[in-house]
Amino acid sequence: MCYNILNCIITYSDENGDYFHRRLPGRKGTMIGLENNNKITLYGFNNLTKTLSFNIYDVCYAKGSREQTEYIEYIDEQYNSERLTKILCDVTEMIGARVLNISKQDYEPQGASVNVLIAEKELDEASIDPSCNLGRLPSADVHAHLDKSHVTVHTFPEYHPDNSISTFRVDIDVSTCGTISPLNALNYLIASFDSDIITIDYRVRGFTRDVLGKKFFIDHNITSIQDYIDSSTLTKYDAMDVNVYQSNIFHTKLLIKEIDLQNYLFKKDVYELDPKQRLDITDSLRREMIEIYSGMNIY
Repeated sequence: MCYNILNCIITYSDENGDYFHRRLPGRKGTMIGLENNNKITLYGFNNLTKTLSFNIYDVCYAKGSREQTEYIEYIDEQYNSERLTKILCDVTEMIGARVLNISKQDYEPQGASVNVLIAEKELDEASIDPSCNLGRLPSADVHAHLDKSHVTVHTFPEYHPDNSISTFRVDIDVSTCGTISPLNALNYLIASFDSDIITIDYRVRGFTRDVLGKKFFIDHNITSIQDYIDSSTLTKYDAMDVNVYQSNIFHTKLLIKEIDLQNYLFKKDVYELDPKQRLDITDSLRREMIEIYSGMNIY
């Protein structure tokens, strides 16, 4: 085990799943390592579970009940289960997994959900449960398998009853076991939605063993989720980390810095508003974002 935070060793794997290790400058919270440079072989397979969970919020100004209803209908159409399925299938390809089963649903009056069961490596079709649809057809089967590798998305459009602020929330979970990492799809997922506030959690759970029985609680080096977000994206946000390194728990929150009011008006041109209205609406939008980002009622 690597308890020396100034001189740690991390492990990594090649394309065959075999593990190696090398010494890197240590960082607080690094939890695994070996004291020699020999190639190691795992006992069984890598059963570490890596889960990436995050919420994305899009905030909009829609004045009056009619505009609010139309906004919800617009969002519901833009992010229906068909489009969400395409996004999750892209994610599956990016992380190097294979789709086994898809279950999707559009809800009334609004919202959608998609569950995708995935496998880490290519499988012989003869070894696949016949109830799995291999991603070819929508299905509502095999939800019990979702404690392994899966990708899910749920949408939650809603609006404030009094101040004309509407929000669209997307919850996404990418859970994998083995050597594949959900962090590889992080930038694509952020870019797939209009994101004013992003709350991201990443956790590595469980352990795997080498042939001598030594436990490995993480198989890659990480100090912050921000390390995996494109720098051009990070410049647009204020970001904050709350990490528990000893437990392999990482948490990052992002809040959009600049508000271009035109991008937040639904079916309205900014030049239709007088300067005071623009300031008031911008202030309302910012207050809503700050409360969501903070996770509490402030104003």
